[in-house]
Amino acid sequence: MTNHGAMTKHGGNRAVMRREVLAGLRVRPRAVPPKYFYDARGSQLFEQITELEEYYPTRVELAILDGHVDEMAACMGPGCLLLEYGSGSSLKTGRLLEALSEPVAYVPIDISGEALEAAVAKIAARFSAIEVIPLHADYSAAYEIPTTFQPARRRVAYFPGSTIGNFDPQQASEFLVEVAAVCGPGGGLLIGVDLEKDITVLERAYDDAAGVTAEFNLNLLRRFNRELGANFDLEAFQHRAFYDPDKARIEMHLVSLRDQVVEVAGEAFAFSAGDTIHTENSYKYSRERFAQLASSAGFDVERVWVDPQELFSVQFLTVRDAASEP
Repeated sequence: MTNHGAMTKHGGNRAVMRREVLAGLRVRPRAVPPKYFYDARGSQLFEQITELEEYYPTRVELAILDGHVDEMAACMGPGCLLLEYGSGSSLKTGRLLEALSEPVAYVPIDISGEALEAAVAKIAARFSAIEVIPLHADYSAAYEIPTTFQPARRRVAYFPGSTIGNFDPQQASEFLVEVAAVCGPGGGLLIGVDLEKDITVLERAYDDAAGVTAEFNLNLLRRFNRELGANFDLEAFQHRAFYDPDKARIEMHLVSLRDQVVEVAGEAFAFSAGDTIHTENSYKYSRERFAQLASSAGFDVERVWVDPQELFSVQFLTVRDAASEP
């Protein structure tokens, strides 16, 4: 659970949502795309999650950023165009923009229209000299980077929050290949990567004592009720999160608490007690495995910053010039 995996426009194309959700419910095991977490309520709940004591990624990533932001900015270089995938509240971005040398523009890309508008308003007011161009789009599909007033010396993407973990390894590779193509040879990517660690720490982060993550997960059903004419009884499903060490990932599920039949977009789905809907994965990486993934997508790892407990990393990658390929 990070902000935010493969995305769609907030409110988005309801026909696409209907097709994808129905397809996911027809197969076994059932699964639905995690991009649908982020309606307005889901985005609010995620921001609450980032403030929880158990949810270390945001807190630790901010500490790494505070301690090394000048080094990160030096890696990115002067006069860059900063692209941010899944901008969320843009809290981290503000700290980064402060440190950058004469950035020509900032292009945030996000699922939630409301979150995007709020973030852009804050950034534009705070950094009046920087051109801010919001892009409300699905960054897992085709999109165009807008033209800026000033030409950039370099394109650098920013992908914080370990959102890369929401992709399975094949999807992660495809996404990184796309980012490399967008940024071009010599371009850069500053990315948050959650590291492998003690299972207890991981599972607490995705199943907090206050139940905020449970509400975040269940809100998916509330959205389907509202936008797809479904009739999920939220009291009849329960949040479950656990770590699978063989796949090095946290899995989030919604578990049916009883035998029941649910209608979604006019189609009936029978659930037995214990049946689940798989709602999200969050893969964790060793530094070596992530370096291999990045290399296969055309990136070289230039710098890695980690916290003292080695819970989380922020990494700067550069797009390898095709001429230097072996």
